[in-house]
Amino acid sequence: MIDTHLMKLRARDRVSEEEERAIRGAVSEVREFAADKTIIRAGEDLTVSLLLVDGILCRYKDLSDGQRQITELHVSGDFADLHSFTLKRLDHNVMTMSRCRIAIVPHERLKAITEQHPHLTRLYWFTTNLDAAIHREWEVSLGRRPSLARIAHLFCELQARLGLVGLVNGDGYDLPLTQTEIAECMGLTPVHVNRTLRELRERGLLEFRSGRVSIPDLAALARVAEFDPAYLYLEPRAR
Repeated sequence: MIDTHLMKLRARDRVSEEEERAIRGAVSEVREFAADKTIIRAGEDLTVSLLLVDGILCRYKDLSDGQRQITELHVSGDFADLHSFTLKRLDHNVMTMSRCRIAIVPHERLKAITEQHPHLTRLYWFTTNLDAAIHREWEVSLGRRPSLARIAHLFCELQARLGLVGLVNGDGYDLPLTQTEIAECMGLTPVHVNRTLRELRERGLLEFRSGRVSIPDLAALARVAEFDPAYLYLEPRAR
């Protein structure tokens, strides 16, 4: 049920059998959600955190003129809102981008982990710091990278994050997003995204069609993006 989550943790540090039992025991239930459903709204009181089992989630904010900015994508194995354990409410919304299965983890059970498993607590602290690192890199893209590098960087990041949990097949991966949703991630118009994706395709760097990403030359795409995966902290290290 939470194998991708354990895979993600173990790629960065050891997880003992006792800690694995604690993680599995923290899940109260697993729910299924349809695509395009807001499952957490900004400001509401929260008593559980959401662990994504399958699918794609996003965090987003709405503007008064109806525009939406997606601030991060979550893939299988991610805690979408572990930070709500301490914040108790969010300043943003969380929405399904595809059909999702989500494990529900009550905050009381997370509290028990912090009291009984100090190493696992540090490992989860690391994951919230990792989310912050991803946010910073997205900020650089939104503020400074040209559109070609911006979109190339997003697809390189997702290749790394999905590859970590075994969801890259061949030269690419499934990504059930529309061009409009890519635009909402990257602060661009759908027309600009379409034009940029066409340029990447014509240069033989990237194909994004029918929810499938193909990257024939990852090294070349990374050069265009100036992608350095250091901010993803992919190397194993004791926490």
